[in-house]
Amino acid sequence: MPLISRAEIAVFEKRVQLPMVLLILERDREWIRKSPFKLKAPYLELLDRAIEQAKGDLAETIELMRAHGMKVRRGSKDGNFSEYVFCHGGYEDHRRYLNIRLKNAVEDQLRFYLTAAAKSI
Repeated sequence: MPLISRAEIAVFEKRVQLPMVLLILERDREWIRKSPFKLKAPYLELLDRAIEQAKGDLAETIELMRAHGMKVRRGSKDGNFSEYVFCHGGYEDHRRYLNIRLKNAVEDQLRFYLTAAAKSI
């Protein structure tokens, strides 16, 4: 039986991925703001809504982790892998993720937030 449950791992992974999602959305927003588009407002509105939803989810995740005594630390990183240390219930779980897996997971999260933002307009 694993020391940290799958549900808890999902929370940890969300905590790792959401800051990356926000960074990408905010950079894209800045790029669009500076670009020569004639009609920037719809793109900026879509990104603003996605950023707002992602920030809300990140705040909820951080609060949930704080309430349950969960912590995540960034471990080592090399060209192919990133390591994270998940701490909960007196246990540490060292997990190494392929960077391409993290990239794909962040892309999925981006699709989710952009789709949700488009539906809320």
